[in-house]
Amino acid sequence: MKIASIVGARPQFIKCAPVSREIRKDYQEVLIHTGQHYDHGMSEIFFEELGIPKPDYNLGIGSGTHGHQTGAMLAAIEDVLEREGPDAVIVYGDTNSTLAGALAAAKLHIPVAHVEAGLRSFDRRMPEEVNRVLTDHCSEILFCPTKTAVSNLAAEGIRKGVFLVGDVMVDAMNYNRGVAEERSRILENVGVEPGDYLVVTVHRPSNTDRRDSMAAILGALGDVERPVVFPVHPRTRKFLDEYGLLAKIPANVILTEPLGYLDMIRLMAHAEKILTDSGGIQKEAYLLGVPCITLRENTEWVETVESGWNVLVGAERDRVLDAVLHFSPTVRQKNLFGEGNASLLIRKFLGRYLDTNQRRM
Repeated sequence: MKIASIVGARPQFIKCAPVSREIRKDYQEVLIHTGQHYDHGMSEIFFEELGIPKPDYNLGIGSGTHGHQTGAMLAAIEDVLEREGPDAVIVYGDTNSTLAGALAAAKLHIPVAHVEAGLRSFDRRMPEEVNRVLTDHCSEILFCPTKTAVSNLAAEGIRKGVFLVGDVMVDAMNYNRGVAEERSRILENVGVEPGDYLVVTVHRPSNTDRRDSMAAILGALGDVERPVVFPVHPRTRKFLDEYGLLAKIPANVILTEPLGYLDMIRLMAHAEKILTDSGGIQKEAYLLGVPCITLRENTEWVETVESGWNVLVGAERDRVLDAVLHFSPTVRQKNLFGEGNASLLIRKFLGRYLDTNQRRM
C-alpha cells in the first residue's frame, strides 16, 4: 500500500522524520514537499540532518498571502495525489501545507491522517488555529499527542478514528539529542557559555506584523544583563528591517541566521531560559527541561503552562522582563507527551485502519 506524506515547514520536517522511518518499514511512502519553507536554512538542512529521504515532489509554492499560498498548494497537491493514487495521506501540525493537503485528499476521497490532532489555542485570529480545526474535521484518522487533545476533539463531536499516541517530537528528540551534542558547535560559534544565555525566537504575525510588539520584545531583551541568542526567521528579519529596528538591536542580542535542528537542540538545551512565540519550541523547551517564556497570550500546549514550566507574557516589555528575571519552575516535570514510541503507534494504528478498509472493499 502507498502512503503520501505532506510537509512544507520546519516543524513538519522534524515530525515527519521518525514517522517516515516507521512508515517505510511496511509501506511505500511518497513524500511531497510543498515548498512553504524553501531556503536552505529553513528546509534543506533539516532533510540533511534528520536523514529524511529526498522528497519525491517539491512543489516550490514559496511564500504568499494565506489564501494565495493555500490555494496554490491545494491545486498542486491535488495533481500529485491524482497521479499517485495513495491509500492514505498523512499531514502534520497546523500550517497552510497541512490544510491544503487535508483538503486536497478529502475532496478526492482519500483518507486523511492528521498527526498532532486536537490541539487548540481557542484563538481563531491565529491562522494556525483555523488550519488545525479544519484539518481535524477533514480527517478520518486523528493521532493525538495528549489527553487534552483527545478531549478537545470530543468537545467538537469527533470521537471516531481518534488515537492517543503521544508526541512524535519526543521520538525526534530522543533520536537526535545525543547526535546534536556530538556534532553541533553552535555554542562555540556564537561565543556563549552553558547556562549563561537566553534563546529567543519570534515569527508569528501577532508579533512580527506590529512594530510596537517587536520594539517591546527587543527592549526587554536589551534590559537583560546576559547574552541573548536570536536565530532570526527570514520573515522576521524583513519586518525588523522595515521597522528600522535592525539598526537598533541591543548590544547583548546576538542575531544568527536560522539554525538547523541539531544546532537548535544544543543551543536550547544549554540555555538558562527560552523565549518564543512558537508552539513547537514551547514543547521542545519542556522536553529539554528548560523554562519557557511564551510571547503570546494563549497557547495550544496548555499542559506546559499547567505544569509550571511555561508562562504566557504576550509582547509587553515589563512582563517579558519580569519573567526573564523571576520566572522559575518550582515543581518537577511530568511525562506529558508519551514514551517516545508515537511513530511506532502511528504505523500500527494506520496499518490497522488500512487493513480494515481493504477488507471492506
